[in-house]
Amino acid sequence: MKKILTLLAVLFILVLAACGGNATNKEEEETKQDDANEDATQEEVTIKVGASSVPHAEILEEAKPILAEKGIELEIEQYEEYVLPNDDLASGELDANYFQHIPYLEQTVADTGYELTHIGSIHIEPIGIYSKLIEDIDAVPEGSEVILSNSVSDHGRILGLFQKAGLITIADGVEVADATIEDIEDNPKNLTFSPDYEPAFLPELYETEEDALVVINTNFAIGAGLSPQDDSLFIEEDDSPYVNIIAVKEEDKDNEALNTLVEVLQSEEIQSFITEKYEGAVVPVSK
Repeated sequence: MKKILTLLAVLFILVLAACGGNATNKEEEETKQDDANEDATQEEVTIKVGASSVPHAEILEEAKPILAEKGIELEIEQYEEYVLPNDDLASGELDANYFQHIPYLEQTVADTGYELTHIGSIHIEPIGIYSKLIEDIDAVPEGSEVILSNSVSDHGRILGLFQKAGLITIADGVEVADATIEDIEDNPKNLTFSPDYEPAFLPELYETEEDALVVINTNFAIGAGLSPQDDSLFIEEDDSPYVNIIAVKEEDKDNEALNTLVEVLQSEEIQSFITEKYEGAVVPVSK
């Protein structure tokens, strides 16, 4: 009888141990699964970036699979003009945008009070001057019209380019970057500057205003099938300070996913893509 009771006691203990072990294993598995789910949730991030169709959206498309490998899904919102991307960034419709240079961003902030900043430089787009009929700088006719965009932040940049070409002189004491049409001191060919047009319309004006000089931003020139290197009458050098950047809200300047975006765009793989695809029309930078 004593042997039977002892055997039953041993069996009872083994059953309890087995049940306890199963419960422990189950709890451990559930904890591991919860941790895995939490890690997956933390790693899967979606960022929405506004960009000009060319070249910015094309460059972002190239970066998309690299970002996916890092757990970042990139949504690209394309724009064909310059005002809305900053409006949408400030309102929270976008997490970042990629279409503008630093002076344009600074001008927007000054005009609107938006709390925006930039977290990385990606490329330069040398701006060019085009004409259907004028084939040489020295052959620019008296009184020619110069058609340029209404983007004030580009005016000093453009006037500096015309000064470098010997067509005008900016008044002494005026910083070229800050120059306006009113700061033109010498204009020997009596050029008429018309700064009244949306940048996206400039390629169309190049086609219709054949005897004019039309200043076209590189992204719109490429989009219209123009080669800045081959088709421009003269063009900005590739050491331009007007570098295109990733803009974000001030509160997001340390955001890990957005800074990873900058790292990818500044990577050798993407910088090489820019060099090979755009053949000098878009110049990569990493700073």
